Amino acid sequence: MAAGKVFVNPTATAKAAAVAKKLTKSTKSKRGTRIHTRVHFYRPQTLSLERKPKYAPRSVPKKSTKHSHNVIKYPLTTESSMKLIEDSNTLVFIVEIKANKRQIKQAVKDLYQIESDKVNTLITPRGVKKAYVKLSKDYDALDVANRVGVI
Repeated sequence: MAAGKVFVNPTATAKAAAVAKKLTKSTKSKRGTRIHTRVHFYRPQTLSLERKPKYAPRSVPKKSTKHSHNVIKYPLTTESSMKLIEDSNTLVFIVEIKANKRQIKQAVKDLYQIESDKVNTLITPRGVKKAYVKLSKDYDALDVANRVGVI
C-alpha cells in the first residue's frame, strides 16, 4: 500500500451505505410523537356509546304531584284560620310539602273555582306545609268556606 492512500473495500462501502440508510429511516410513524408542553395530562375524548338498558330503571312510574287533589290535602279549621277567613278574606290549607305556590294557586282554582291574589306558605315544626290563600276582591272567603265545608 502506498503511503497516504487508504484502501477501501467496495463491498464494505456498499454495506456501510445500506446500514446508514437503515439508520436514517425511522421505525416510528411519520406523524411522530407528541411533545407534551403541560405538566398535567388531559385524557383524550373517546367514543361514548348511548346506553341500551335491558330493563327499565324504575319498575313503577313515579306518582305525579301535579294533580289538584294531590296538592291540597285539607282545609285548616282552627280558630286562627277562622279569624283569617272573617278578617282578611284568606283561606288556610294544609298542602303537599313539595307543592310550590303556583301549583297551590292552580289547585285552588281547579277545585273551588275561585281566583286568588296571592299565596303565602310556611312549613310548620311538625313538617307539614300550610298555605295561606288570599282571595281576590270578587270572592268572599266566608261563602267559599261554607261551600267547602270548613264552617
